[in-house]
Amino acid sequence: MKNKIIAAAEKHKQLILDAERYIWNNPEPGYREWKTHRYLKERYEALGYTLVEAGNIPGFYTDIDTGKEGPTVMILGEMDSLIIPDHPECDKQTGAVHACGHHAQSAALLGVAAILREPGILDNLCGKIRLCAVPAEEGIELEFRKELKKQGIVSQVSGKAEIICRGWCDDVDMAFIVHTTGGDSGKISSTGAGGNGAICKTVEYKGVSSHAGGSPWAGVNALYAANLGLSAINSLRETFRDSDKVRVHPIITAGGTVVNAIPETVKMESYVRALTVEAMDRENKKVNRAIAASAAAMGARVTISDEMAFAPNRNNPMMRQAVKLAGTAILGEENTKVEGDGLASSSTDMGHLSCIMPTVHPNMSGAGGRAHSPLYTILDPYSACVQSAEFQVMMARVLLENDASYAKSVLSEHKPLFTKQEYKEYLSKASGEYDAVKYNEDGTITINV
Repeated sequence: MKNKIIAAAEKHKQLILDAERYIWNNPEPGYREWKTHRYLKERYEALGYTLVEAGNIPGFYTDIDTGKEGPTVMILGEMDSLIIPDHPECDKQTGAVHACGHHAQSAALLGVAAILREPGILDNLCGKIRLCAVPAEEGIELEFRKELKKQGIVSQVSGKAEIICRGWCDDVDMAFIVHTTGGDSGKISSTGAGGNGAICKTVEYKGVSSHAGGSPWAGVNALYAANLGLSAINSLRETFRDSDKVRVHPIITAGGTVVNAIPETVKMESYVRALTVEAMDRENKKVNRAIAASAAAMGARVTISDEMAFAPNRNNPMMRQAVKLAGTAILGEENTKVEGDGLASSSTDMGHLSCIMPTVHPNMSGAGGRAHSPLYTILDPYSACVQSAEFQVMMARVLLENDASYAKSVLSEHKPLFTKQEYKEYLSKASGEYDAVKYNEDGTITINV
């Protein structure tokens, strides 16, 4: 079977590598991936697939039915880019660039689709394989995504939370995605037990503008209120528990318009990351209290908008072992690494899926330079895309061969945090926008966090 998979991948190698280059050269941030969507759609349909498209946002899925009863395994590929204007290969108009390798995921998933069409690849499998091109993993451009929510186009700022709410996962039993990482070519690794979730926050301080030289006392300085908020957040850091891996990293995205006017509107964005839903909620309330109190100290108003962009991610232990089995079978034991049980402080929206089903999120080598930086590039597209596709097909086989005995064992032992319906209901309530400071007629101030 290894030889069949590798031969099939070689047959479609140029299709895969061409996709990697096209998507790299046409980067698009989340919920804007229309060129990528159209490019992939044409190639999936040319392979004979019928797609279920999101319609009003980029993204689609397609099912491969083995013809035998069994579980459904979803394999995902992310389509969105980052925005790093000083990357040498970014889009010069938008600053967009695939500095996290999602384009390689999409190319590899197209390779999986092509390989699965070849004779014999589905032999001895049962159940279904769902291939899903998914948008909007990176938690950026929150204002744009919030506007999509207001228009009713999406209900979630995160692509995987959105597909859950659209019902794309209702009949899925387990899922995996392969990210691109650095290191020597041709190596697959499983990245520990999981990582942080993150609440994505936008903040707008509203003051009163006035002449900064002639009558500053007539204004309310929104920038000073924001600076107090940043200082208050920093003062909270020693209250964060080490075991929760809390990370808070705000930025100011708008800080005034002209230097001789008191800043009236200041905007901030931040994440509040932690390892559990409980810790995220607890520390987010502290951060919101600091933001609101700083506005009250200056007599400003402040609107806080929180979005549940990333749930805490947990890699299923048996799925991690499946990575080892598949990696050893297709790449060799020396090129397969399943790391310890550590938990990362970074975030992925695969966490949403891990709340409702067994998942795993391994890495395939082929990239170079620091992720999310101007140095990032793909050094070995064959490793990042072609060999990744080979591994993913073998991973599906490990799960679904022999009457899906491995997948059924995973499902029998897995205890999800939420049922799918419970999680949809949770997501509907987990985000919100509110005015955090109220100035009462009797001169008192109410802080609402």
